[in-house]
Amino acid sequence: MKVDKTLDIRGEICPYTLVKTKLAVEDIEVGQVLEVILDYPEAADSIPKAMLNYGNSVLKVEKINPKEWRIIIRKEVED
Repeated sequence: MKVDKTLDIRGEICPYTLVKTKLAVEDIEVGQVLEVILDYPEAADSIPKAMLNYGNSVLKVEKINPKEWRIIIRKEVED
């Protein structure tokens, strides 16, 4: 899977994790893929839910080590 943009928000907490992810999705074109790397457990749960609510696809959520997650989002709708 081709990732068009990577957003590293390790060290950020809610609501900044969601705000930065939403802005990053707005910055890419419909059909492009955003990879989000984070280390805030609540965000690993809330970001995928929010992205689905906004009409985008969450292609993968994976724990890459005990304290970090990787979320892959495809933009589906124009903002």
